[in-house]
Amino acid sequence: MSSRTPSGPSGRAVARHGWVQALATVLAGLVSMGVVAALGLWAAGAADLPGNAFPRVVTATVVTAVGGSLELSGDAGELADTDAGLTVIPLSVTLTGALVIARGFLRPLRHRAVAGAPKPAGWAGRIAALWLLALLGLSFAARQTFEVSLGEGVLRDLGDLFGVIPRVGFTTDVPLTVLFGLLWLAGVLVLALLVSRGAPLPGRLPRLRTSVRPAAYAMVALLLVYVIAGIVVALVVAGTRGHPADTFAVLLLGLPNLAWLALTIGLGASWDGRVEGPFGLPMPHVLDEVLRTPEVSTLDLGTLTEHDGRWWWLLVVAAVLLLAAGFVLASRSPAGTPAWLHAAHMGVALALTVLMIGLVGRISAHYGLSVLGIGDLGGGLSGQLFLRPRLRGAVGLALLWGLVTGFLGALLARWVGRWSGGRAAVGR
Repeated sequence: MSSRTPSGPSGRAVARHGWVQALATVLAGLVSMGVVAALGLWAAGAADLPGNAFPRVVTATVVTAVGGSLELSGDAGELADTDAGLTVIPLSVTLTGALVIARGFLRPLRHRAVAGAPKPAGWAGRIAALWLLALLGLSFAARQTFEVSLGEGVLRDLGDLFGVIPRVGFTTDVPLTVLFGLLWLAGVLVLALLVSRGAPLPGRLPRLRTSVRPAAYAMVALLLVYVIAGIVVALVVAGTRGHPADTFAVLLLGLPNLAWLALTIGLGASWDGRVEGPFGLPMPHVLDEVLRTPEVSTLDLGTLTEHDGRWWWLLVVAAVLLLAAGFVLASRSPAGTPAWLHAAHMGVALALTVLMIGLVGRISAHYGLSVLGIGDLGGGLSGQLFLRPRLRGAVGLALLWGLVTGFLGALLARWVGRWSGGRAAVGR
């Protein structure tokens, strides 16, 4: 029967899923991301942007969510100068699209443990081809220019005197957007194959099923549990502390940014950052308080607990959830795998996961305006915000945590297995 795997029912199901089904998968992903981005931006007040810019801002948000690159530009005439930049990935939008596309990709591949590579690869190729066209369309649609108010005071007087009308806009770097967008899709499809038990893997890659697949599943489960916990906290905050629109804007645009930041801080990782001017970080407000200093600040468990001792719970939550992830990894691995090997798999997987969080979770934003060389003048127009991890330390801590919790999780899985076996024997 194994010799017929490529041409069996699963193979025919994959073959039947042609261009129409691939188009449905791509459109479902784009629509879901667009809806989440639109609701989040609407809650943030972006629907009031001038020039009917809201649809293009939604499009730009989707572009950045899949790794696309936006270029900010400024124009204030010959007598003034503007400078702006923005680097941030709205991970709520990213996660939504990844889950929807992964589900559509896996649907015809279920219920076969092993299959030949050509037909699943052809199914992925159809999705990738249509995704490429979608990226090109999004790239050319995400373009907009805004006029910037000079506010009150001397800066406005100078602007009125010399006829300065500052503008800032954004365009998409098409080549980079296509490149990173395709890499994002490839990562989603590969991770979906690794995580799903029912998805086929080439028969020549048995190690993926016995080592990589359990570790990948455990890490994805860990990240999703943190997001679910973040949703619960956000709903409680929205219901008890007011400002529900701001809370839902964060939930719909950047909840994983905060939830996965909490994971790294719970492990003991440190982030460098600073907040200056009109920019600010979303809830919890303690982040803004820690980073709004004259110099670069350190964001870690120590600085957070200086403002509120309850932040030490991040350490407890990380320890419990990592032990649970180690247990899940061991439970899904082949019987007889030594505990040290579980620990190694967990350590490497967690280190790679934290590396990914550090790369996609960093934030950078700045804006500046000067007229005749005179900038801001108390108008609150200039400012900067950045948040970046100390990657080496974070990855090293993740490796250590993974080794420890992977080993303990393996011991716990063995104990549970023996206890369950003993109970079953008594029952018999």
